[in-house]
Amino acid sequence: MVTLDVRPQLLDALSALRDRVAAARFPLPLAGAPRARANRDELLAQLDDYLVPRLRDPDSPLLAVVGGSTGAGKSTLVNSLVGRRVSEAGVLRPTTRTPVLVCHPEDHHWFSGMRVLPHLTRVWVPHQDPGDDLLLPGENPARVLRIETADTLPPGLALLDAPDIDSLIADNRTLAAELICAADIWVMVTTAARYADAVPWHLLRTAKEYDATLVTVLDRVPHQVVSEVSRQYAALLTKAGLGDVPRFTVPELPESAWGGGLLPATAVAALRAWLVHRAQDPAARHHVMGRTAYGLLDSLRRRMPELAGAAAAQYSAALRLTSAVDASYDSEHARVRGRLQSGAVLAGDALKRWRAFPLDCAPGELLDSLVESLSALLVCAVTAADERVDQAWRREPAAACPDLTARDPAPDGPEHRIGLAVRRWRRELEEYADEEVRELDRSLAPDPEVVAALVATVLLGGRRARTAGESLAERIGAHGALRLRDRGGSLLTEHVDRIMHIERERRLAPLDALDVHPEPQAELIAALSLLQKER
Repeated sequence: MVTLDVRPQLLDALSALRDRVAAARFPLPLAGAPRARANRDELLAQLDDYLVPRLRDPDSPLLAVVGGSTGAGKSTLVNSLVGRRVSEAGVLRPTTRTPVLVCHPEDHHWFSGMRVLPHLTRVWVPHQDPGDDLLLPGENPARVLRIETADTLPPGLALLDAPDIDSLIADNRTLAAELICAADIWVMVTTAARYADAVPWHLLRTAKEYDATLVTVLDRVPHQVVSEVSRQYAALLTKAGLGDVPRFTVPELPESAWGGGLLPATAVAALRAWLVHRAQDPAARHHVMGRTAYGLLDSLRRRMPELAGAAAAQYSAALRLTSAVDASYDSEHARVRGRLQSGAVLAGDALKRWRAFPLDCAPGELLDSLVESLSALLVCAVTAADERVDQAWRREPAAACPDLTARDPAPDGPEHRIGLAVRRWRRELEEYADEEVRELDRSLAPDPEVVAALVATVLLGGRRARTAGESLAERIGAHGALRLRDRGGSLLTEHVDRIMHIERERRLAPLDALDVHPEPQAELIAALSLLQKER
């Protein structure tokens, strides 16, 4: 007989693993990302809604979730197993919009709290008509679990009528998957007309993959084809490796024609007896719980490395995107340094004003033109870097993430940011010039603005500004000129480096905000290793 291991160390390891799974993120649109996100969400649902609660409370009632495709007769089947109408049934599709859990009154406390399905709001109104509206104003019916009690169910067994797994409503499909993840027993319901549909078989294969306790119900089978349909369905199950799954057949009856009545007790007697035996016989109960719980635990050996691999792929892609930004900005930064060294800033209007200085050009005008030229050089460098990044990212599928393709959210563009930074450099350079002039004899001291214009020309003009250096030395002396050039040059390098760094970080900010790091891969594997050790 299978018994559940409920040692605290195992629960602690399982909780740690759950936290690592919840922390895993797959934001980049890689080929395997949708599957990784779906696997993570499914695994979280199974851990939160079934495995952790089951290991913590092995004595809680068995939960059999009745699932299936649209119009399979799930609600009618649940009502018939209970012996009264507890779940809304009818021809309107989808009928089950709010899931209904039915248990014995003695077991109500197990489900009224948040032990299982903690993300669903509980609603319990005794003796309420199933069709009546039980929702609070503004409540989403897809996130509500209605609790019903019935003396006709034995203690230790609960039934849950789930929404359609192929519902046209996305919230219903999502909730149906969550509910199935909370089940000790999966009861898959299909019909004689739809037993070969793809959706039910996807769930059947999933149950086999996790070695979950599974029951199938072939519903609404016309009497004249019972043998043939049952034989074909059994052959399909055997071919899928599910030949040992218990199968029950419910004939087509007048009560099920319109989806509103109760089936005769004899029609569901075999299924009811099977479920009651699993709830009341200790050996059968432990076998059901052990098989489903350990099936999920065993599946972690495959699923966790898959998640870790997907996390590693995310980080590898993020690293490639980051490297493209770094390479582009490094290249343009080096080009800017070369252009500054060659005196490329002293060109165009700036060169024209320098040649007119000081007779036909004031020092302030020369400084304005130099600042404008330096700003233009840096803006062109940043624009070129961004264009190279765009070109490199077009070769990366991960760069198609909407968060990365969105426009710069800053209200001011690079022209504004760079212009402010360059003007700040000018003000600080003027302060340096003023400090240098104050050290001279007042009667011989030159205009600080003239000194600032000359040193700016020296720093930005290269060989073209040789005469600017000579003029500067004449005004403040050779030592003062050398000192001011060194200070101004360091200041220029500092500002240019800061500007390029800020613009690089701006380009990387959306990628950094996705929070893709190398740690999740190792953390997922470490959590699995710890869990396997505790097992």
